[in-house]
Amino acid sequence: MSIYGIGTDICDIRRIRETLARRGERFAEKVLGPHEMAVFRERKAKVEARGVAYLATRFSAKEAFSKAIGMGMRMPMTWRACEIVKAPSGKPEIRLHGELAAWFEAKGLRAHVTVTDETEYAAAFVVVETR
Repeated sequence: MSIYGIGTDICDIRRIRETLARRGERFAEKVLGPHEMAVFRERKAKVEARGVAYLATRFSAKEAFSKAIGMGMRMPMTWRACEIVKAPSGKPEIRLHGELAAWFEAKGLRAHVTVTDETEYAAAFVVVETR
């Protein structure tokens, strides 16, 4: 195995909160896939700050992933085609859908992701390797 790409991103949670206040859930629906959207709503309903932090970590992870694959946010990379889900162990993992999943599989790639957040910032780091 060798490294195909590395990506990192930091996100200001206050900016995400302001965007949510301005655009409502439409912003979350643009960024989050179906599984992520359900988790976002559940967390936000319990403690709003937890929902916002969750959205920020996913935003940051998708930005980092797009950098690691060298594409940025252009097809087949889209916000909703890339989801950050939790493995049973709690470890975050990347789940891809549609054209992005097919492209990634055809290249024989594998991704590793980690996310973190504090009061004002969320950050993510992604390593993509060839099999």
